[in-house]
Amino acid sequence: MITQHKITLPPMPRGFHLITDRISRSQDRLPKMGMMNIFIQHTSAGITINENADPTVRRDFEGAFNRLAPENHPDYTHTFEGSDDMPAHIKSTLAGNSITIPITDHRLNLGTWQGIYLCEFRNHGGPRKLIITIYQ
Repeated sequence: MITQHKITLPPMPRGFHLITDRISRSQDRLPKMGMMNIFIQHTSAGITINENADPTVRRDFEGAFNRLAPENHPDYTHTFEGSDDMPAHIKSTLAGNSITIPITDHRLNLGTWQGIYLCEFRNHGGPRKLIITIYQ
């Protein structure tokens, strides 16, 4: 059986935000066993899994991504949506637009130190839509 629904996250500031609890709370009950796919419907934000305990990891990600795709780079030609737009597209490609997580015993089977991140790459990105598909 496959189920699917959409959740909308409120606008968040630029950065890496743990959303594991929001994802878990959006589900009535997970199956005993299966897979959850989370897809973000945006080209200037991403979704990933990484360290969930130390907030300095999220700050370091922000710094590293900004060095990889800096604002106002002279080679950018897609600039009419603001100086943060083209770097956001590059960063979203690097982070990715979907993740898949195993479900075991009605719970997301993440590792001890793993959390789900919304990677917001725009200064004012607005609400973000996620499609959650559960395969059981």
